[in-house]
Amino acid sequence: MSKPSASQASTIHFFFEKKGATLTNRTQLKEFIGSIFKREKKKIPNLNYIFVSDKRLLEINRQYLLHDFYTDIITFDLSSVHSSEAEIYISIDRVKDNAQKLGVSFRSEIHRVIFHGALHLCGYKDKTKEQSKKMREKEEIYLKKYFSVE
Repeated sequence: MSKPSASQASTIHFFFEKKGATLTNRTQLKEFIGSIFKREKKKIPNLNYIFVSDKRLLEINRQYLLHDFYTDIITFDLSSVHSSEAEIYISIDRVKDNAQKLGVSFRSEIHRVIFHGALHLCGYKDKTKEQSKKMREKEEIYLKKYFSVE
């Protein structure tokens, strides 16, 4: 019997609370996200990406992190001794806004944020200037890899 591939060993799902949000090439994207965990030598969790509005993510930020500000992403590692699970909430509104401010396409920015969440689950942080720099470097590496194989 063959060893399960990264996509078989775990499940990655995309959910859209925010109307009008969509992703193309979802199967390829799920496989690529799995490859990030593999390259970073981390276990691939059962992972749910939930795309929401600014308002919804602000509610989550206030309720669970006690932060009263907008953000583009919140990552929850829900793993326990018996399971590896995570949820990543992404504000479509914030991603659109950031893409416009940064002068990049929405498509590029949404993928950057998706990879950012995966990198948090791989252990990367972004609280300090040095951590943020390392996170950005990793995001860029994976963005280039993803768009070169697409």
